[in-house]
Amino acid sequence: MSDPLTDIAADLYTGSLDDFVSARNERAAAADDRELATRIRALRKPSVAAWVVNVFARERAAQLGEALQLAQELREAQDDLDARALSQLGRDRRALTRRLAATAVELAEARGERVTASTQDAVQQTITAAFFDPDAAAAVASGRLIRELEPSGTFADIVDTLVGGGAPAPPDLPDAPVDEVTARRERRQRERALRDAEQVLHRAEREAAATDRALRDASLKVDELARRERELEKELESVRRDADRARADAAEAGGRQAELAQRVADAEDAVQEAQRALEGDQRS
Repeated sequence: MSDPLTDIAADLYTGSLDDFVSARNERAAAADDRELATRIRALRKPSVAAWVVNVFARERAAQLGEALQLAQELREAQDDLDARALSQLGRDRRALTRRLAATAVELAEARGERVTASTQDAVQQTITAAFFDPDAAAAVASGRLIRELEPSGTFADIVDTLVGGGAPAPPDLPDAPVDEVTARRERRQRERALRDAEQVLHRAEREAAATDRALRDASLKVDELARRERELEKELESVRRDADRARADAAEAGGRQAELAQRVADAEDAVQEAQRALEGDQRS
């Protein structure tokens, strides 16, 4: 069973703003339930911007529901969009909130309410908040908003304080055709699979290019070392030939040294013998 305060608050928050207090007191006085009367008197008067949004939510419920449905789909899809698409999405969202705010202002002015430029800005900011946050969307769609909202705010913990007459239920959004929803979801999945495959391809191409560079560098190094190896082999061969010649020269010099040593010994013997012969002639 719904809370009767909710329906009473919905009427008060979209009724005449100037007559809000008197209308609220009349409804409280007419209530049979004392507790209900107390709760009605506790309803706070909405700000002008909140009242404008409430009037729009009540008189253009279908239009607001379609916009909030689109906002929900965009929130779900934006993680799959690139920077360019996100930028375009932001421009489209701002254009839509401006149109909705302008419509809300027209409805309020048709009721005789004067809406300043700052109030219209607050209305647009409140609708923008509903586009970004599902709790803000529930508050806006309730038609019982007490104050304007900031787009950068978070509302999960305070949503029951943003509206009069009890916490708002999730907005009643029109269902998109099943085939359209399925097609959009499958398309996002295919687009995500394509991006993943492209990323794998780009990584593979980068790794292949790096491997090609490493192979080219290694091949050049192998060629350089092979050339150096050939040079060293030639140098080693030359050294070996020089060593062979040096060993042959050393052997030859060794043979000549032995021969000359023998000749020196023979010459020394001849000198000694000649000396002895000379000494013998002198004694005789």
